Amino acid sequence: MASGFGRRFSGGNKLLAPVDGVPLAQRTLKLLAPLPFARRVVVSQWSQVRALAVRAGFEALDNPQSAEGIAASVRMGTAAMEGLDGALFAVCDQPFLTTASIQRLIDTFSESNNSICALSFQGQRGNPAVFPAAFFPALSALKGDRGGGQIIRAHPEALVLVECASAWELMDIDRAEDLRRRIEP
Repeated sequence: MASGFGRRFSGGNKLLAPVDGVPLAQRTLKLLAPLPFARRVVVSQWSQVRALAVRAGFEALDNPQSAEGIAASVRMGTAAMEGLDGALFAVCDQPFLTTASIQRLIDTFSESNNSICALSFQGQRGNPAVFPAAFFPALSALKGDRGGGQIIRAHPEALVLVECASAWELMDIDRAEDLRRRIEP
């Protein structure tokens, strides 16, 4: 999911802001590219982000409804995953997320019995999350600035948390100062 406006981020499109010389969105694409997904889709209102996605081997979907909020991206992403066992929803502003943690998340999902699996640190849920196909209708019905968290709160019994290696992995970039004050994990 890469459709947000990043209104709290001063200095341009945050998804194109460099971390160690690489735009946030490109870092996420590089992180996800080697993982064993049947389908890779990026939903974005930003042509530059879609171009990065295509170059990285992802299908890029234009989100003309991005002003609605997160739900528009979730609905588009869910529709693109039709026929699959599940869908991983990731955001593009977590520069310290690791491929190893995502692989553990995927492995846990594969071993679970129709559970929603989400990365966490010390029991605090974060992103990304994998939703089984049984939840696709609920994800497709979301409206406004509500994402998968709404589904998780409605079905806490279905949630399995997967611990990542550090809190840094779940840190997202909301403001330009988040990049300036960062300390290496």
